[in-house]
Amino acid sequence: MPTPSLDVLYCDNHLLVVRKPAGVLVQPDKTNDVTLIDLAKSYLKRRFSKPGNVYAAPVHRLDRPVSGVVVMARTSKAAARLSAQFRDGDVQKIYWAIVVGRVPKTGALTDRLVRVRKNSRVVTGGQGQLAKLTYRRLGIVGEQSAVEISLLSGRHHQIRVQLAAIGHPIVGDRRYGSTIPFPNRTIALHAHAVTIVHPTRQEPLVFQCGVDSHWPHIFDFEPRGSSSRSSATSRE
Repeated sequence: MPTPSLDVLYCDNHLLVVRKPAGVLVQPDKTNDVTLIDLAKSYLKRRFSKPGNVYAAPVHRLDRPVSGVVVMARTSKAAARLSAQFRDGDVQKIYWAIVVGRVPKTGALTDRLVRVRKNSRVVTGGQGQLAKLTYRRLGIVGEQSAVEISLLSGRHHQIRVQLAAIGHPIVGDRRYGSTIPFPNRTIALHAHAVTIVHPTRQEPLVFQCGVDSHWPHIFDFEPRGSSSRSSATSRE
């Protein structure tokens, strides 16, 4: 399998924001496969002609089969400030997904989740971590729904678990009940947009990127293709 290229959305002295392809790890695991961190460090070394080690630390995670925006810090100070934003719920996160069945036009889900080994599940009785999201249906694709999700907390496999719990698992997500495949053994979940405050300038920044070309046209964001489908803007 060829090493994927790095799709850079934004880069300055404090931030590196990239589009993670579905199927690529953010951090190393026992597979020893190339990670997004590896790609980021190689990119920074080339771009800035750095002969030694470079700093690139993701301040949030995406599951391996998920694509989309990933924010990385280029300094430890930026990492601490950005991590605090994610931890305190000050970051706006918008996801796109294709789910099995026809969901209502809008909805809000509030659950308690517990992690069991590599999975998570919804529990009752006040145990577990609070998990909240809202969604709106963008359209119907056959017997599936295209949805946009606002993630209001950041729990392990949260979107996957909560949608599966109401009978609408994400297409391709066999772990949580989907029997419908998605290309390249990935799942139909994409981190479309992330809004953060710049760690030094205190300026709101919005980072967006589009889906791969095999997704339905309803999700078109830029001219179709696996690259050049991204943007970064200031928000006043």
